[in-house]
Amino acid sequence: MSNLKADPTMSLQYVYTNQDFVTDARRSTDSSSGMASPPAKFDTTIQAGWADRMEKGLFRYHLGNLQTRILPGSRGYVAQLNIQRGIERRKPQEILSIQQEFSAKQFNFNKINPEEIIFEMIKDTERGTALHHSGQLHQPCRMVVLVNVSPLEFGHCLFVPEPSCCLPQVLTRFAIQVGIESVLLSSDPGFRVGFNSLGAFASVNHLHLHGYYLDHELKIESMPVKPLLPERGFYRLLDFPAGLLFYTESEELEKVARAICEVTDFLVDGNIAHNLFMTRGCPPYDHRQNEKNLCSRKGVRIAVWPRISCFGAKEESSFNVALCELAGHLPFKNKKDYELTTEKDVIDIIQRYVLPDEEFHRLEQQLTRHLMGL
Repeated sequence: MSNLKADPTMSLQYVYTNQDFVTDARRSTDSSSGMASPPAKFDTTIQAGWADRMEKGLFRYHLGNLQTRILPGSRGYVAQLNIQRGIERRKPQEILSIQQEFSAKQFNFNKINPEEIIFEMIKDTERGTALHHSGQLHQPCRMVVLVNVSPLEFGHCLFVPEPSCCLPQVLTRFAIQVGIESVLLSSDPGFRVGFNSLGAFASVNHLHLHGYYLDHELKIESMPVKPLLPERGFYRLLDFPAGLLFYTESEELEKVARAICEVTDFLVDGNIAHNLFMTRGCPPYDHRQNEKNLCSRKGVRIAVWPRISCFGAKEESSFNVALCELAGHLPFKNKKDYELTTEKDVIDIIQRYVLPDEEFHRLEQQLTRHLMGL
């Protein structure tokens, strides 16, 4: 059972085990009873903590219900208008390299107001040990969960592995595993976790993942795939934008987290920028298979998009293509773009950032051989 512990010297601790994973998260429209899954302790803790910080005025702006529309077309893009984020958010850091070192002089999560921290996640394993940030079994490592003071949606928070370690924005096995575990701890299929590498519109070079709630179904949850190495949970998405997909239910979680980390390490070593998106989703299938499990949300789909690098500071007036946009969630910063952008416009913009087909297929083959140990 998950439990919350108050330590007078530390933040609130959210202690959990594998038994706390929600085996089947359901939207009310997905179940025969018309009832959504009851909220899990993980969700109520994040949401109450987030609302409390909003009430205390710790955010850069008040986030109410966002104006939302589904773009006409087959892809079901979810467009949202969030003008304040474009105006009020902290100026992104200038990023010059995918392997740029952490700099204590730049903004980092050791400089935040401690009140922004909602809780620290600590996994209680049978052996009394937990994954260290390096991926080894070691002393328990904290995953600090704090509010994103420039939120793009309800419950938008940041997952920061042991902030005092001052890790650069490069995924570790620990970060990947706890990201997947967070999705499994939530009973809400709308809870998403994502990552932007350096060169893929990461704003801060201090290891962090994003988590937030989006109460709209995305195509990525049920998009057909081509098997590449299914024994390692590895597939290719069969729709635009070209990307790689991993799938896991709770039993295979550690094995799949290890495979994802092998892929992201390979991309970092090759100086290839990438975005990652974790969401509840149906088991992998291709166009020819029975689609009877399309509504199942027992497992987690993890999409990885290798992409063209963008260096220098973010251009805040542009339509940035990062983890949300690649997954089909489009936060707009101005009303005109929100109202007038079409599905074709979105595809044309995203196309500029994804790898050319030939380059993607070559990379796909390299990664498959790499995961096979060849």
